Amino acid sequence: MYYKGTVALEFRRRAGGTSQRLGVLPAAFNPPTRAHLAIARAALISVDEVLFVLPREFPHKSYAEATLEQRLEMLLAATNDEPRFSIAASDGGLFIDIADECRDSYGPETALLFICGRDAAERIVGWDYGTPDAFVRMLDRFELLVAPRGGHYDAPPEIRGCAHPLELAEDISSISATDVRDRIRRGEPWEHLVPSGIVAPVRRIYASEL
Repeated sequence: MYYKGTVALEFRRRAGGTSQRLGVLPAAFNPPTRAHLAIARAALISVDEVLFVLPREFPHKSYAEATLEQRLEMLLAATNDEPRFSIAASDGGLFIDIADECRDSYGPETALLFICGRDAAERIVGWDYGTPDAFVRMLDRFELLVAPRGGHYDAPPEIRGCAHPLELAEDISSISATDVRDRIRRGEPWEHLVPSGIVAPVRRIYASEL
């Protein structure tokens, strides 16, 4: 059973106005990177607002190095120059759980488009949700905006009408939070991979783990 149940989003910042099309970007943000921001800014062409969602847990990964509060604080600092960016923490880990939380907060008329990279899309679409057509049925509630990451996403035929390409102005394939953490551990340059406004907290939080 893939459905977890509806709980409320915990907003740390919410954009003003009404959004007819909401972009939803769930990630660990461990730490936030220039790739996260590039994808979110590109999505603003297609949506009215981008909601960065930091799940308290994911079904396919665990958190390390930075606490939930530290990651939320970095995300707030990294996005404070864009009024159409919102930030919330979520109890849901699967897209379907987060979609229902968004539906409660934004109402039934708001179209939901989940933003992800090609690699994340392949993992999410191919995940074992318990029944073979579970993800296809989820797309009654939301659609996907997929950014190229090491290539464009080739959606399976049954979901092509709900998986839309997201065009980026720059190649972000080499930027990842994992690489930032690895570079810090190896003593290699990493500052160019994160937004300039969070270089100091990233250094403080992740260097302290060495």
